Amino acid sequence: MSRYGILVLGAGVMQLPALEAARRNGWYLVVADGNPEALGRELSDAFHVVDLKDMGGLLALARSYYEAGRLHGVFTAGTDFSASVAYVAETLGLPGIPYEAALNATDKVRMRRVLTDAGVPSPRFCEVSHSGGLDAVDVPPLPVVVKPVDNMGARGVRRVEEEAALRDAVMDAIVFSRSGRAIIEEFIDGPEFSIDALIVDGRMRVCGIADRDIRFPPQFIEVGHTMPTAYGEREQSEVSAALSAAARALGIQNGAAKGDIFLTDQGAIVGEVAARLSGGYMSGWTYPYASGVPLTEAGMRIALGLDPGDLSPRRRWSSAERASISIPGRVMQVSGFDDARALSRIEKVFERCAPGDVVVFPRNNTEKTANVISAAPSRDEATTAAEEAIARIVVRLVPDDEATSGFLAEPGLPAAFDLSARINRAALDAMPDERPGAGCAVYRPLPEISAEHERDWNYRTIARSLSLLEILTGARPARGEEAAHGRSFWRALLKGGLQGALFYLDTINGGSR
Repeated sequence: MSRYGILVLGAGVMQLPALEAARRNGWYLVVADGNPEALGRELSDAFHVVDLKDMGGLLALARSYYEAGRLHGVFTAGTDFSASVAYVAETLGLPGIPYEAALNATDKVRMRRVLTDAGVPSPRFCEVSHSGGLDAVDVPPLPVVVKPVDNMGARGVRRVEEEAALRDAVMDAIVFSRSGRAIIEEFIDGPEFSIDALIVDGRMRVCGIADRDIRFPPQFIEVGHTMPTAYGEREQSEVSAALSAAARALGIQNGAAKGDIFLTDQGAIVGEVAARLSGGYMSGWTYPYASGVPLTEAGMRIALGLDPGDLSPRRRWSSAERASISIPGRVMQVSGFDDARALSRIEKVFERCAPGDVVVFPRNNTEKTANVISAAPSRDEATTAAEEAIARIVVRLVPDDEATSGFLAEPGLPAAFDLSARINRAALDAMPDERPGAGCAVYRPLPEISAEHERDWNYRTIARSLSLLEILTGARPARGEEAAHGRSFWRALLKGGLQGALFYLDTINGGSR
């Protein structure tokens, strides 16, 4: 039996690298999760169903193993419970960051105050606990970003550009806050980086800087990240220094820090810092694939009071993570997962939906239908592989569903495509709104589809979407004056991409072929 035992909080997808590292090293692995069917429970030596917010319950669990000589560290990655880790470790005298430092990095208002007092570049901010509280605070100039004070994954986060929308945004954020509070921050414009770092005796070692791809305003949805960053040494040094200053101010001396850092004309500005390694597939997958460094294992070693080991990159590859996006509805069929896995340079495909599931257009970073991860010697090869894998995944929705119909009819929501060629826009404007009825899978063509190069959120062009539509339904362009679907077909495709066109035809024809 190993002389080391470790308690890992969480047994979901994001914790799998930690659970696998514990097994690989022969550490006695105790796992706690609020979900009795958590994915990683079978990897544990001992699994306990405990709410990760229940610090008293976690402490009692940890104490029982500690007093039996089977617990030497506590760890989490990719969860919102670094404060729970710190509380248990500090109470039992185990390695880790102080509980107060974890609170500094968990509560966004507390974080902002600490960073501002320390002179670390941060957005202006104010705190509110209800919509009426806006009258009593000094709100930064618009645009602003409204967030729950204590949540992750961009839940309840929204950019606000008009004062009339501010109260609703605050109330939405409060819904996602465990403490019933929201923070309003100055909007920071500039590229955003995710940075993982390990800290030993106050000395920080950066372990990966990723470029984030954030879309779909007013929400902030990360549709993927790529590492290493494409920016040069000067920019990397600047954002790394900002994270180091922030971690020092927050009190993180031994452990991990994950930063979201912006680079602006005025220099690097700290978005957020977490007292743990990142989620979002970065610390557990893309950085190890790009560098060869087992980052999660190194973080766990620090949690056990051990040296993290050699953190020097073994190789200098690129790794890209990309997400599959769905429009709202209920899943009828999913295809393409095996095709995605079969592609060269694809390392992982995470299936996040199945027939019968209700899906939405993402409002936060937990609402996606798949994630893929690639690794390759070059950045272009890695990004091309990941995006091609996403393009092969097709989520087909149940026809005649109000949620899907409502999305396709709502002009204010994102659209998959905008026609760029004037000749195509003119042809669509002049096209009759024909609906031949059941049994017809023929549509009026646009004159220059080859001129439309834009890709939708699943990396498909209009031409590729039509090609897949033909494979899946037999749909084809009309020949001459035969009966064909007109403007409504195109509106469904332009708004919802391949999914929208499939839904349109399936609804008319009563289901899939």
